[in-house]
Amino acid sequence: MGAPSGREMRNDRRGPRTARYASLAGALALVVAIVVVATGGRAPEHHGREPETAARLRADATTFNADYASGRDAAAYSYFDAASRRVISESAYVRRHRLCPDPPGQSTILGATRLGRGWWTVTYRISGTDLVDYWVYRDGRFEFDLPRSNPSAVTLYEEPFAQYARALGCDV
Repeated sequence: MGAPSGREMRNDRRGPRTARYASLAGALALVVAIVVVATGGRAPEHHGREPETAARLRADATTFNADYASGRDAAAYSYFDAASRRVISESAYVRRHRLCPDPPGQSTILGATRLGRGWWTVTYRISGTDLVDYWVYRDGRFEFDLPRSNPSAVTLYEEPFAQYARALGCDV
């Protein structure tokens, strides 16, 4: 048995086909690796149908704003995302709001808009002023993001309580 002739090699496609499959498998592995890195190792979150999801977010934002306006500070804090919880602890948040209440008045939710990658904005009106909050959908629930929604509040929460109270005009 000698070396196969050129005709025999053309008819035996195991070599080129195996190489072709190996190239495809390598490309597929690269795509999977990119997706894993881009999503932080988590599967993309399913957001359901957008109108249903937007309605759910509007309901959550309405509850959040009502809790905040009514002084139910722990209930409002329960909507905070991880970034917001790093700014201020629940006990410090509740304490500051109890000692120096700043009720904003009732809000009216005007709409919710999906930004992508789990992020949404909620537009609302308080006392004739339109405002925008940022919310993120994680682990099956919407969470409020304080640093994106109200950076000036973050600055106030980082101040000692006396400065916080003075900035709000609170006598404590």
